Amino acid sequence: MSDFPKSVSICEEGPREGFQSEPKMVPTADKIRLIEALAETGVQEINCVSFVNPKRVPQMADAEAVAAGIRKRPGVHYTGTILNAAGFERARKTPLDCLPLLFLSASETFGIRNSNKNRTEALAEQQELLSLYQAAGFTPRDGYVFTAFGCAYESDIAPSTAVHAVSELLELFKGLPVPRIVLCDTVGWAHPLSVERLVGSLRERWPELRLGLHLHDTRGLGIANAMAGLRLGVDHFDSSCGGLGGCPFAGNAAAAGNIATEELVQMCEEMGISTGIDLERLIECVALAEEIVGHSLPSKVAHAGSIAARRKRNAQIALSAD
Repeated sequence: MSDFPKSVSICEEGPREGFQSEPKMVPTADKIRLIEALAETGVQEINCVSFVNPKRVPQMADAEAVAAGIRKRPGVHYTGTILNAAGFERARKTPLDCLPLLFLSASETFGIRNSNKNRTEALAEQQELLSLYQAAGFTPRDGYVFTAFGCAYESDIAPSTAVHAVSELLELFKGLPVPRIVLCDTVGWAHPLSVERLVGSLRERWPELRLGLHLHDTRGLGIANAMAGLRLGVDHFDSSCGGLGGCPFAGNAAAAGNIATEELVQMCEEMGISTGIDLERLIECVALAEEIVGHSLPSKVAHAGSIAARRKRNAQIALSAD
């Protein structure tokens, strides 16, 4: 039984997760150029930078400079990823919209490899972060579950394991507004049936819980996985223009990007699901991103053109022939 949403919200991850995976340093001015161009497409949220240790992620060493240089467009949220107390203190001092989140990895091994903390330590850190956010007057909006479908170290992640991670996150949010839980296919392990199983399990236990998907196209199943989520009413997605990005801490997964925003937008709009995004302007942003990184990006829609544009051209040809 399909329960497609009428509209979806999309967080554009290209400037953050996309650029941080590039081997060559992207100049600050170019990062700002892409962010400002993306803001003209109708996207409502752009994840601009990560406030992380520059020794681990050199591409994000200029996070403050990027944040300071953006000419903001009204109605667009400009955010940065915050993973620890030091990152939060940095983010607070910038003009970005500070929307802190809480997170856990469904795979404990991945959590240890990524942050050098076991599950108990990770939960304690998240509780400390929550206290820090609240003391500063901020309420986390989202809870992220990394490796919700599979892990490069532990292989398959059972739905029950991911559900348990969600329950641990929700316990942290106890007494706060009901958050949105975003399920991350961090290393590109998911397939449509695994998405259906996990989303279905969560719907059974928490029918009113708002869900999002952060999908990677590592093995070519990203857009199919998005479709599986849409069928079950998932109405929020993280994506990246052109398919920029990938997880820099997951081996070969770093070679492939997030699902391409323009491919997600085309699929939704052709199905009658509103995104509020101008697809043609978004395709122009992909060309800009390719110019900036100096190589082709994997998006098929960006290179073939949108169906809507082709439909319009055909109508014009038919009209001129009459």
